[in-house]
Amino acid sequence: MHPLDSVFAHIHEHRDEFLERLFDYLRQPSISAYGVGVLDTAAYLMELLSGIGLDVVQHETAQWPILEARYHVGKDVPTVLFYGHYDVQPPDPLDAWVSPPFDPEIRDGRIYARGVGDNKGQHFANILAIESLLSCHGGLPCNVILVLEGEEETGSPHIAKFIREHRSELVCDLAITSDGPVHESGRACIVFGVRGVATFELRAQGANQDLHSGNWGGIAPNPIWTLVHLLGSMKNSNGTVTIPGFYDGITAPTPSERAALDQLPYDVPSIKERLGLGKLDAPTGRGIADRLALWPTLTINGLHGGYAGPGGKTVLPCEAVAKCDIRLVDGQSRDDILGKVAAHVRQHAPEVEFVRVGGMEPSKTPLESPFTAPLRQAIQTAQGEDPLLIPALGGTLPDYVFTQILGVHSFVIPYANSDESNHAPNENLEVERFFGGIRTGAAILSNLGQAQG
Repeated sequence: MHPLDSVFAHIHEHRDEFLERLFDYLRQPSISAYGVGVLDTAAYLMELLSGIGLDVVQHETAQWPILEARYHVGKDVPTVLFYGHYDVQPPDPLDAWVSPPFDPEIRDGRIYARGVGDNKGQHFANILAIESLLSCHGGLPCNVILVLEGEEETGSPHIAKFIREHRSELVCDLAITSDGPVHESGRACIVFGVRGVATFELRAQGANQDLHSGNWGGIAPNPIWTLVHLLGSMKNSNGTVTIPGFYDGITAPTPSERAALDQLPYDVPSIKERLGLGKLDAPTGRGIADRLALWPTLTINGLHGGYAGPGGKTVLPCEAVAKCDIRLVDGQSRDDILGKVAAHVRQHAPEVEFVRVGGMEPSKTPLESPFTAPLRQAIQTAQGEDPLLIPALGGTLPDYVFTQILGVHSFVIPYANSDESNHAPNENLEVERFFGGIRTGAAILSNLGQAQG
């Protein structure tokens, strides 16, 4: 009899109970941007985690708490750190939701609720995996540390400080995050890194008030044009970022990473049709896998100024703001890149104010990690398919705190469907993927324990 047979049977027998408990968790709002329900949700988790037999501590930060829960087996087994976040995005616009965002509902095999995919449903699956192993075997095959933060959706501003201050008690062999969607093909995957992000604003000022474009056009500078010219100097029509030194230090893929990227299935025509695109962004010859894992980006998130209401208004605006982000890849750092952007602004438009907003560092774990094989086998056991190996995620998570501060290998093993609509109305998680996540969490701990033994 396989040691996981009884655990998988237990998970199946408790489906209704596990769903109802997930629903109860999803009813907690925990919107970190507004401060709505965050402390109540932390208290809810403290009771839940201690109730299943974990030792739990609530650590205060300058804003929302970080919860640390642990189960200690002994020195001769590996220690696995599971990361997740209990905060969620604001649900706006509310009128775009089919059902209320904090009143979970199942439709066509999917659970709809804010936070179900990002990230409550995914880390709750790992919590239930821990509980199921404890219920069936009376213990765990590994030491477990669970870190749940309440600020991921606002950029994780205090997680690095927390990890540094508590480094000695967070000693572990590897870190695992279950967040984000599986590969767009629907295949399970193991992600070995994430891109970082650097965010900034450009603020241009013209006259001390909006002006009549006929009386003052060609006389008073237009701050929107100032930003348009500045932004145009940062990236050309071929898709190349032209900020000096922008690509310095970027690491080339290893042979194994190159092979893994080449094997990722992307249906480009289908992607373009789904998104209503006639073409992909420049450069046209670059594959999607390479775009997401190997190349940094410069994105204009918003350009604001002047009049954008109905009809026309012949106004010469007095101010303009551009909000931008840069996705960073291995070999780049947030502070270095923001310093290069600031230097570029000083050279091309010294009158424009450059404002650093924030960001996170990129993170990378080698595909040759000794933990790759047991993690891969765990997914095969729990989900019945061999996972894709993805060198880096296109988005950003605070993964660097594990690879760069704790100095351990870190993996993202997502459980959510590729069309989970995280951050959007009607966020959802397929019911069967939720239970697949519980089985996967249990298999991960079981396989890591056996591999060590």
